Amino acid sequence: MVRQVEFEAPSWGKIYSMLLAQAERIRSSGFKPDVIVGVSRGGWLPARVLSDLLENPSVASVRAEFYVGIGETRCEPKLTQAVSVVVAGKRVLVVDEVDDSGESLKLVNAHIMERGAAEVRVATLYHKPESAVKPDYYGSEVTKWIVFPWEIKETVRKIWEKHKNQQNTEKTLDKLAAAGVPKRLIDRFLKELREAKAC
Repeated sequence: MVRQVEFEAPSWGKIYSMLLAQAERIRSSGFKPDVIVGVSRGGWLPARVLSDLLENPSVASVRAEFYVGIGETRCEPKLTQAVSVVVAGKRVLVVDEVDDSGESLKLVNAHIMERGAAEVRVATLYHKPESAVKPDYYGSEVTKWIVFPWEIKETVRKIWEKHKNQQNTEKTLDKLAAAGVPKRLIDRFLKELREAKAC
């Protein structure tokens, strides 16, 4: 089932400010992770920034797939890449950009605990109240679909593929622009999609 979505598109500056505040909360809590694990793909960039802010160069990745479109999921999340380092006996900070349903984070958490981690804490930029997981650290609670700067082209493509050349494409892309995605980028990526289709 596809849900009707409203968008929010935070700027790089807002995201960095949120991560600065989050790093401070992590330090204040007394939690010192041995390794920071970014959930692929959306958690990679926040994990890298937190690595810098927490002065912890030990960064790894794990991949879980659940969403196939905007507001569209598989039946259940699937772990498609195991955690890339040994976590046995370590304190692990799992980082993702948002916990939409929380199902992927539940799967990743369980996977890392099964690998023998001493402690796992979760950090996300955004938390959704209906999520099955409440992160230990998060920047803001939202109900909108978040479009991050690193996924604008993908979002435009998914909207275009879903609606094709229907009127809904323009309406949805107008919502995207109203949420803060630069119109010039939306137009550029839409042009690329149309040109690729014409070939």
